[in-house]
Amino acid sequence: MNIKEMQKLLVDEGYVSSASMKQASLIKKEKGGQLVEILLKEGFLQEKDYVCFFAEHSGVPFVSLDYIHLVPDWMELIPQKLAYQYTLIPISKIEKILTVAMANPMDVIAIDDIRNATGMQINPVCAPSSEIKSALDDHYKGDEEFSDALESVDEDGEIEVIENETDIDLLQESENDVPLIKMVNLILQDAIKQRASDIHFERFEDKFQIRYRIDGVLKEAVLPPIKMHPSVIARIKILATLDITEKRLPQDGRFKISLNKKQINFRVSILPTYFGEKIVIRILDSSSLQLGLEKLGYSDYNLKKIKNAIATPYGMVLVTGPTGSGKSTTLYSILNQLNTAERNIMTIEDPVEYEVEGITQTQVHSEIGLTFAGGLRSLLRQNPDIMLVGEIRDSETADIAVKAALTGHLLFSTLHTNSAAGAITRLVDMGIEPFLIGSSMVIVIAQRLCRKICNNCKESVFIDDEAFKRINIDKSLLKDGKAYKGKGCNSCNGSGFLGRMCISEVLEIDNEIQEMILGRKSSFDIHKKSIEKGMKTLFEDVVYKFAQGLTSFDEVIRVTSEENF
Repeated sequence: MNIKEMQKLLVDEGYVSSASMKQASLIKKEKGGQLVEILLKEGFLQEKDYVCFFAEHSGVPFVSLDYIHLVPDWMELIPQKLAYQYTLIPISKIEKILTVAMANPMDVIAIDDIRNATGMQINPVCAPSSEIKSALDDHYKGDEEFSDALESVDEDGEIEVIENETDIDLLQESENDVPLIKMVNLILQDAIKQRASDIHFERFEDKFQIRYRIDGVLKEAVLPPIKMHPSVIARIKILATLDITEKRLPQDGRFKISLNKKQINFRVSILPTYFGEKIVIRILDSSSLQLGLEKLGYSDYNLKKIKNAIATPYGMVLVTGPTGSGKSTTLYSILNQLNTAERNIMTIEDPVEYEVEGITQTQVHSEIGLTFAGGLRSLLRQNPDIMLVGEIRDSETADIAVKAALTGHLLFSTLHTNSAAGAITRLVDMGIEPFLIGSSMVIVIAQRLCRKICNNCKESVFIDDEAFKRINIDKSLLKDGKAYKGKGCNSCNGSGFLGRMCISEVLEIDNEIQEMILGRKSSFDIHKKSIEKGMKTLFEDVVYKFAQGLTSFDEVIRVTSEENF
């Protein structure tokens, strides 16, 4: 179809008026250029109408990208430079046939170039140029946004990755990809700077996102281009000495870095998911253990009970609570406080979260028979003064732990129960005799974490009386009669919170509680009696901290509703 035939058909079929066609022809004669481009530029012809007209008369199928789901993996088959150069985008792939939407599907040079780039047979279809450009921009804008996000991270210190000797060869191979290494380092640095406890690398159908858990709440950090997902995953696997070729099974590893001469440990968990592997990295900053129990947020009345308990020469101290409630930090802080040259302190953990100088730490390896129970038996032969069992998971471990606490050892461990009194009935359910529990146990600490108001943007706030009544809080308890919240500032990244603190209840095992344990009383009865004897519940503790202006009313509601105190 030549130019004159096209002009006639456009007018005859009503796409362009005769007057508009004459005017476009005059512009072409005076200024030059392509007639179709002039018609489109001057608004005499709509782009979608022209594409439909072209498809009808050329025999090339027409598609509208508004109704097509673009798959990121197909997008990566064609180099970005070629896609923009020829205004084209892949919309389908069946075996070795790639269907490509093109602004000019008759451009044989473009078709040859993408055939050579992909090694596939190209099936061209036509689509509006504006739709193709918009789709390309939507896909590739992540590159620019991610670059901007990384550039916004201040490089206020150099990261030195402390590698294991076994992965030096792999590491040297990967160092050719300097931008990737820098990118991963900056993500780690940014997470540390923002006080994140975890980094989540997540792949979904149409995006790859990175989120930080800050003060117990997940926050979106950056959205890297989806094409970077495999490279980022491979880099982290290399750091953690994991198998980069294994993508079907979960893997766990760890690595450490030095940032501003401070050593920080990372624990890596990799899980295969439907759209690709997900990585969660736990950040373990051992410097937090040096702060001591006083800095963890325990109320004075509970802190005194804990200090009295850990001063005893033998017995069992249990810390209970769900995952992420700060149990490990509490126990390590206690051990750090008790860590002196005169004491032999030993642990059996799964995994070893913090490396503490002067303490003998053992990692559980169930696959070769080194379980909590087996490891605890071996520890008892090593003449320990103080022992930490990472978690009491079964009756065998519980039995050995209780008997160890009765034979002159101070033993610390954790249980997953909702309340302090619940730990006692849990041990009974595991088959431990009540007289052994009553004789061995010193205290049980049940704890959670709540966020602290940022002092840099703290302000008073009005709360309706009905709101206090709904969650049974006495408004008269408020210090100075005021409630507070964080307005949001640069220091707290606009959240209004900066850091977390423990809320806890501490159950002391005295003679009266021992008698109740021997009588196999329920956890409800033990809990009730402990309150009569002065125990502050988790709810009372979080309300006390709200009344002192340390946390907000919204945080009290969040914590109490999650735990149903």
